[in-house]
Amino acid sequence: MARPIARWGAALGLGALWWWAVLRLALVPEAGVLEGAVAAGGWGLSLLPVHCVPKARAVGAVDPRRWAQAWRAGRATTASPHHRSDEGSAPS
Repeated sequence: MARPIARWGAALGLGALWWWAVLRLALVPEAGVLEGAVAAGGWGLSLLPVHCVPKARAVGAVDPRRWAQAWRAGRATTASPHHRSDEGSAPS
């Protein structure tokens, strides 16, 4: 029970700190580098992909063993190989 409360407390505290920095930058002419760094850092954290899940649990993810099987099989295509210039023409 203590961990969720601590997380919420940290999130609310850091959120309040970020809003303080943003409002101070917008409203106070003497706002400086500290407020700008806090505001930019909070904005940068918002860009993190927190909605990501491990590949093993992702919907539609290809099983890693399938890739390994494809590499071991050798050629991934059934198309004709390119002919070298000294081989002549391909059979028709």
